[in-house]
Amino acid sequence: MPRSLIAGNWKMNGLSADGWALADEIVRRAAAASAGPELLVCPPATLIGLVAEAVVGSSVALGGQDCHPEDAGAHTGDISARMLADLGCRYVIVGHSERRSDHGETSAVVAAKAKAAQRAGLTAIVCVGETWAEREAGRTADIVATQVRESVPDGAGAADLVIAYEPVWAIGSGRTPTVAQVAEVHALIRRELDGRAGDPGNVRILYGGSVKPANARELLAIPHVNGALVGGASLKADDFMAIAAAVAA
Repeated sequence: MPRSLIAGNWKMNGLSADGWALADEIVRRAAAASAGPELLVCPPATLIGLVAEAVVGSSVALGGQDCHPEDAGAHTGDISARMLADLGCRYVIVGHSERRSDHGETSAVVAAKAKAAQRAGLTAIVCVGETWAEREAGRTADIVATQVRESVPDGAGAADLVIAYEPVWAIGSGRTPTVAQVAEVHALIRRELDGRAGDPGNVRILYGGSVKPANARELLAIPHVNGALVGGASLKADDFMAIAAAVAA
């Protein structure tokens, strides 16, 4: 089984003092904890350099929340995967539902971003997930399978790919799918990776969507759930570390 990954997506939250304090607290707690999952923090772009200083030399990895498909060029306001790597990032989230909805990103764009991450030596966390209307219409399997097929670059493997299943309707809503629903989708993703990804059995598949200490143990015990992509709960060190502790509980 691949080592579990608990990734914190801070989204558009935090100023300098907040970011440093949160990262420093996570680093201190990670150092005091026994062996457990890999920890990752993905702050907003304005805080990446500052958080890089806080996590350097620790077991806590650093990631970005997005990258441009190109390595450089006339793209005002964008950040390339190479720039993220230059700041010390090891991961980058691509294709989050908020990017797909707020910025109209297609799976083709997501795949291009994942390829850019590969070129920069980063691991792309490719997000997939259905809306509530799509689930109600019985289209969850079709939507998720299509997103995996169209968003994951051919040949990507455990060294440069993580999949995050985030049902859009669960993000920030307080609602989570049932254990059976999560198990079904994660098994589907694993099947989709067969024949597409290198060493597909070792590609980590995270669950995301209203993950919190109260439900983490149940979610993280589901087959093919290899960790979590945590949103709001990652903004509190107590909650984030409690979720991480649930991996070994």
